[in-house]
Amino acid sequence: MSSVHNISFPQPCVTMVQLCGLLTCQEEPVPLKSISVTLSICEFVAGVSVTLNYENEEKVPLEVFFVFPMDEDSAVYSFEAMVDGKKIQAELQEKMKAHSNYENAISQGQQAFLLEEDKCSRDVFCCNVGNLPPGSKAALTLKYVQELPLEADGALRYVLPAILNPRYQLSGGPEDSCLKMKAPVVPLEDLPYTISLVATISSQHSIERIQSNCILSPTEYLDDKKTSARVSLADGHKFDRDVELLIYYSDVHTPSVALEMGKPMQKPDSLMGDTAAMVSFYPDIPEAEPVTCGEFVFLMDRSGSMQGPMSKQDKSQSRIDAAKETLTLLLKSLPIGCYFNVYGFGSSYEAFFPNSVQYTQQTMEEALRRVKLMRADLGGTEILIPLQFIYRGPSIPGHPLQLFVFTDGEVTDTFSVIREVRSNRERHRYEENVISG
Repeated sequence: MSSVHNISFPQPCVTMVQLCGLLTCQEEPVPLKSISVTLSICEFVAGVSVTLNYENEEKVPLEVFFVFPMDEDSAVYSFEAMVDGKKIQAELQEKMKAHSNYENAISQGQQAFLLEEDKCSRDVFCCNVGNLPPGSKAALTLKYVQELPLEADGALRYVLPAILNPRYQLSGGPEDSCLKMKAPVVPLEDLPYTISLVATISSQHSIERIQSNCILSPTEYLDDKKTSARVSLADGHKFDRDVELLIYYSDVHTPSVALEMGKPMQKPDSLMGDTAAMVSFYPDIPEAEPVTCGEFVFLMDRSGSMQGPMSKQDKSQSRIDAAKETLTLLLKSLPIGCYFNVYGFGSSYEAFFPNSVQYTQQTMEEALRRVKLMRADLGGTEILIPLQFIYRGPSIPGHPLQLFVFTDGEVTDTFSVIREVRSNRERHRYEENVISG
């Protein structure tokens, strides 16, 4: 009969555990007999068809569900179950109708399945397969497309996770194996399932090599230009680890276009009926030059007016204290390796250090200690002379100058100050923080 397929995101009946594969409602795994994987990689995208064969060895029917781990860049486009020769084909239905049809089919002892995605973990698919009669066999076929990630050396990476049969654990396996899930330990040769994987790779770029963490058959090139190749897992693979494939293309940074014709039997305006084009662009971006840290110079207004309150309210914070709080925050946030200095100005000026010093834990702590001692005790607000002194000082190679001024705005000879800053605008960044009520 037809099945019910619901690609919506309600919470499924299974709590998210590490178990994967075909499970009963008591989260007991149904014995896996074989895994067959057909992999088709075109440029940077993989089309995957996974068929898993299970058998109910119990004497009672089982209501079972299927859990499959998905990469976050994957999208399922087909799911079907073959139970005792009867094919259950998925179809998309409205959520409430899908639940109702599924419950009706199960209550009548019929086969159906309901496919859902866990809303707490968007990379795990859960599918209620329904009733599995005693001694019956079920073949579940999941088809999905996946964008393949790129490794640092430019290789495409495909992974088939080794957690689809959590019932068995290999004796002598690694301590951190993902198969360690309270499973009985069996010798490698006694595992009761087999796995086959055939991968076909095609690209407009020639295929330099294909590597794997598992033993592969020799690479078979399907054309003279080496733009198409086929590999498979060697006989006897026992799925004791993730199956990883690394594909290396030549001239991989050259843009390419792949065309996929729409399926003739589909509606013209449907997703699978329309022709699609995939443009692959993997730019070769050179490593950026090391980012320079800069020289940070802070000018703190210590004129008498900075002792005034921030507002007219009683017990309002003084302007100098507000400026000191901001300066403290900035000093604690400077990047390691930069240079810095702090000047206080009024009718005269003074600096924390004779010249800008490198920012270290020691120099930061010394500056913070001196910030606490700052007072609004230097008379008038004459910023021109300390500015000229800073501009005429030697620059630090690779560390552009950045000036930060804290003042209440009552600066004398403002036109001369503006002219001085403008004449030096090419060699520094200038920022002013006006502290006023």
